[in-house]
Amino acid sequence: MFGFDYDNKKILLTNLNGKIYATDRICTHAEADLSNGILTEEGITCPLHLSVFNLETGMPQNGPAEKPLSTYNVKIEQNEIYVEVD
Repeated sequence: MFGFDYDNKKILLTNLNGKIYATDRICTHAEADLSNGILTEEGITCPLHLSVFNLETGMPQNGPAEKPLSTYNVKIEQNEIYVEVD
């Protein structure tokens, strides 16, 4: 996992089984930094209240989070990762 800021957005890159995902880095429930969370097959687990977010859709898999994370398109070219941020 790698968290970074770009244009007032806090973004989290994750590598799960060789696939790169980009989501918001901040939990939608209590603003915890997900780069301090735990990455599992189910997604990224918030370190504060243990909500799990699906990396592909951003949807929370359990409470207390109810709002999804924003997700971003990722493109890899010549070993460089590009994230499409609107």
